[in-house]
Amino acid sequence: MTATTTAPVAATPVRTTRQPSTRLRAWATRAPLLPALIFMIAVTQLPFVATLVISFFDWNALYPKARHFTGIDNYHQVLTDPDLRHSVWTTILLTVTVVLACLVLGLGLALLLDRRFRGRGVVRTLLIAPFLVVPVAAALLWKHVLYNPEYGLLNGLLHYVGGPQPDWISNTPLLAVEASLVWQWTPFMMLILLAGLQSRDQQQIEAARVDGASDWQIFRHLTLPHLRRYLELGALLGSIYIVQNFDAVFTITSGGLGTANLPYTVYQSFYQAHENGLASAAGVLVVIGSIIIATFALRVVSSLFREEVSRA
Repeated sequence: MTATTTAPVAATPVRTTRQPSTRLRAWATRAPLLPALIFMIAVTQLPFVATLVISFFDWNALYPKARHFTGIDNYHQVLTDPDLRHSVWTTILLTVTVVLACLVLGLGLALLLDRRFRGRGVVRTLLIAPFLVVPVAAALLWKHVLYNPEYGLLNGLLHYVGGPQPDWISNTPLLAVEASLVWQWTPFMMLILLAGLQSRDQQQIEAARVDGASDWQIFRHLTLPHLRRYLELGALLGSIYIVQNFDAVFTITSGGLGTANLPYTVYQSFYQAHENGLASAAGVLVVIGSIIIATFALRVVSSLFREEVSRA
């Protein structure tokens, strides 16, 4: 019996087309955004890092050779100095007052604009206009056109009815700053709340009316709970700006009469006292506070998006 052997057949290589890796495709997708990202890092993050480093030094611009590392002494001074603590309290009081007033007035105007009436588009445009004014110009408008004790509009109206002629900025300095900010930021709150009103479920409201619910009951049990997220968003975004506000305080009162908030105190420490380290420490605290508020704002925005997606 003859044994036959079969030679092994070599396997033919199969050509495979190599697909780009997932990581490579991801980088290719993000590549157009890299210039903008690099620019943002260069103009925002690098200066903040430099500010953070300077905040740990005793550094007076008038004596640059005398600077030395002090650790957290600048932060301790910011938190314990009476003037700086007063500026922190002024910042909190200014923020809370302005934000609450803007929310209440913005809600009232949003409820008004949610109704149909002749000339609603013109009224809406006029109400939005204050938000479009440059902050410094708005502060100058209130300081000279409204508050001036000699030719201001407020004293002119009081003179017409035989009233007193107060010096508004000297008598009520913080209220003068707050009124200017409320006038400018109420339209912002109004737009946010108006968007919330127009996203309500109209069928649910009509069903409540059919069941005999009054306008107040509809507002209390349907509209207000629906607007809760929008109220939170408006409060958080408004707080981010008011905490950092400098224009109104600088223009109307120049930080005097107890109106100096933390950003103005940073300006005084840096540009007038030339205390770079102390000013940097106060600035870092302002940024940290803003980041905390912004974190809550982003969470509210994300929850709003999730609600809209689930509703769709």
